[in-house]
Amino acid sequence: MSNFVPNKVFLRGVLLHYFNMKKSAAESHRILVEVYGDHALSERTCQKWFARFKSGDFDLEDQERAGCPRKFEDAELEALLDEDPCQTQEELALSLEVTLITL
Repeated sequence: MSNFVPNKVFLRGVLLHYFNMKKSAAESHRILVEVYGDHALSERTCQKWFARFKSGDFDLEDQERAGCPRKFEDAELEALLDEDPCQTQEELALSLEVTLITL
């Protein structure tokens, strides 16, 4: 058996393939579980993605949501640390406009 662990974007691409093959969300979920076991998306998640595909949205990335922490590149953090390596985590989080957990 392979050691491959699929990420969520990969699995969404597989779902889009099944959607284009006219499979149902439930059938697609069963196939994902058969192939990827515990790494498969939940049936409810498959249903949500099929609804999104039916609406014409084929973007496989997460949509921005209110309250969702802003993602930042490590380069931003490295640049701040290069400027002043003595900054606290709180100061860095404030500068990057992210939560401490995100940092």
